[in-house]
Amino acid sequence: MATKGTMHLHRISASLAVFLGLLSLLNTGNCDEQVPLILWTSEGISLPSQSPPTAGHIVEQQQLASYLEKAVNVGPRNVVLFLQDKMSIEDFTMYGGAFGNKQDSVFPNLEGALMSSSSSLVLPAVSWPASNAVIGQLQDQLETSPLYMDPETLSQLRLNASSPALLIFRLPYGIGADLMSAKEILSGNDEVIGQVLSIMKTQSVPYTAIYTALRPSREAASLSMEAGLGGGRSLLQARGGYKERERERERQRRIKEKAGLYAPVEFKEDEETCILLWAKSLTVRILRSGRWEDHDLTPSTFGEGVSPKLHGSSCDKTKARLVLNYENVLGHRSFKLIFAMSQRHYQVSARRWFTLDAVELEYDGTKATFNGSRNIYAPAEYSYRCESVTNFRWPLLIPRSSKDPANQWKVSFEDFQIQGFNVTGSEFSYASDCAGFFSPGIWMGLITSLLMVLVLTYGLHMIMQLHTMDRFDDPKGPAISVPQTE
Repeated sequence: MATKGTMHLHRISASLAVFLGLLSLLNTGNCDEQVPLILWTSEGISLPSQSPPTAGHIVEQQQLASYLEKAVNVGPRNVVLFLQDKMSIEDFTMYGGAFGNKQDSVFPNLEGALMSSSSSLVLPAVSWPASNAVIGQLQDQLETSPLYMDPETLSQLRLNASSPALLIFRLPYGIGADLMSAKEILSGNDEVIGQVLSIMKTQSVPYTAIYTALRPSREAASLSMEAGLGGGRSLLQARGGYKERERERERQRRIKEKAGLYAPVEFKEDEETCILLWAKSLTVRILRSGRWEDHDLTPSTFGEGVSPKLHGSSCDKTKARLVLNYENVLGHRSFKLIFAMSQRHYQVSARRWFTLDAVELEYDGTKATFNGSRNIYAPAEYSYRCESVTNFRWPLLIPRSSKDPANQWKVSFEDFQIQGFNVTGSEFSYASDCAGFFSPGIWMGLITSLLMVLVLTYGLHMIMQLHTMDRFDDPKGPAISVPQTE
């Protein structure tokens, strides 16, 4: 840890991480407004001493600008800024191996950079408005425009030690669509940091690196509850041990349920996934005695711990059939929801397309068939997605005939996505959306603009038809006589 009056830090030790964690707990009233900032230089580059902030002090924008100005004016003019979406000091105490289990740390590259650096600075509590202003402050001090980069682009860029450069690498944080945990995301971000530093070392260009975030990732309410759980030793055990991991899993599970996120239905043939289906809502309705009765199939199809029965499903290179089997749906003991798809090569477009040929409802020996091949299609390499797939409101599904039992049913799929061919792993390919290029809003704007242009054209035409008088009355002369017979 840096001695008093210096900014030298050779590694993030366990004692430092614990100290910063306890320091953040003492400030539970404001911890939701603070983010950490770590600054270091490349190996062999030293910076003059700066007095670190006192314990519990929150670095505001003006003081942060002073730190950065001294570091940039004297240090290397190539600045690498790792700007994460969210981060708090608790991310280091929870995932940085702060309790002796260094093998579980997700920051090996960051720790290695700090150990090899002869000058580094850790600011555990920076107000997030100040961290948001870092880009502007560095841009003013370096007098250069920022470049938003990624490791691949950086490898093709040639830097010069005499020319200033501000390289910004945006790093994610949070629960994404692939349900990644915070630990996995932080580990991936650390790998990006390692790749960038390795490229900078290969180019032999001295640099100043900064790692910070735009927003804090932890909420004050959760920390204040944890702070009241007992003394220091029991608090650290709870935060770093089994209880903390269980609490984190429960929190992530609630976030997923609240956001309505769950894995798609996945059908495998020979241990390889060949069909994927996902929807926010699957609803069927039947007309009985002049009234519509509905049933929501979503809880029986998606969700944690839900395994829908898929017997009867099949797939090959040209046809795919997904069968969802249910019981006791709207009074029917056996009920099946079937998606039949096929793909073929079209010479006009010179590529293969897949279509959702039919959506079938089988119940107690009766089959209701909806034709979807006219409206539901996508390139064979893509998945198909649509905000709403129904047979009654802007219908994409049409009963096969006027006498088909499908006329007694209404089906509604919200936020619907399906892929029956060229599936890689358990993730959808790029989605071909059903939304056309000309939406109703665009059509309204075009028609309104056309009407205004027509009115303007008619008005200009009428103005151009006006003619000035070719005779004028002279008040001093005789009055003009206009014969009525002309």
